[in-house]
Amino acid sequence: MKKHYPWLWFDADGTLFDYNRAEATALKKTFHSLTLPFEDEYLGVYRNINSKLWRALEQHEITPAVLRFRRFELLLESLRLSGSPDQMSTAYIEQLAICSDLMDGAYEVLQTLHGRSQLAIVTNGLQAVQRSRLAHSRIRDFITELVISEEVGAAKPQPAFFDAAFARTGHPAKSDVLVIGDSLTSDIQGGVDYGLDTCWYNPTGEPRPEDLRPITYEIPHLRELLEVIE
Repeated sequence: MKKHYPWLWFDADGTLFDYNRAEATALKKTFHSLTLPFEDEYLGVYRNINSKLWRALEQHEITPAVLRFRRFELLLESLRLSGSPDQMSTAYIEQLAICSDLMDGAYEVLQTLHGRSQLAIVTNGLQAVQRSRLAHSRIRDFITELVISEEVGAAKPQPAFFDAAFARTGHPAKSDVLVIGDSLTSDIQGGVDYGLDTCWYNPTGEPRPEDLRPITYEIPHLRELLEVIE
């Protein structure tokens, strides 16, 4: 039986925005803007470094400011290239902030849901990237609230992030909120631990972990969200 949720909280990167495409485009343009040589395999090196640092951020082990700098410091070291991590970070964020490509079906799904429910984006992304990206995107008029970890001082899955999200959305009942995201460690784990219904967007068909408490919904495509909620 379908359920209506007055609030739908969407993750940004990898759920609504095509982060893989944006990341690849931004990294290549960053290297070119700084007249550094770029090879296709550099993207894989960067992604490995970046994903580890984002996990550290989720666990409250580093701050966004450290993540911004450290990922390019480690990248330059790994590639044995000379350059400024600060300059690279600034250039990369500028490039990423204008990449607003959406995941397949994201626009149509939000267009359909807009008016039925209030839509929020809840993200661990960087402020300079997320606000600019949303402003450049076709979905900006559908979004009621944008909650960014860097602005509220806590990151998913920390309860303090969800405390801030509830405050920003007017303290709805927990039963009125559905969290939709692609990350088991931040979106889904955070939502489940906070007592919220969750929808795991799992386009690659990853196996569901046995140690995670029940996920309310699982969808391989965003359009299937329309089949499980009113």
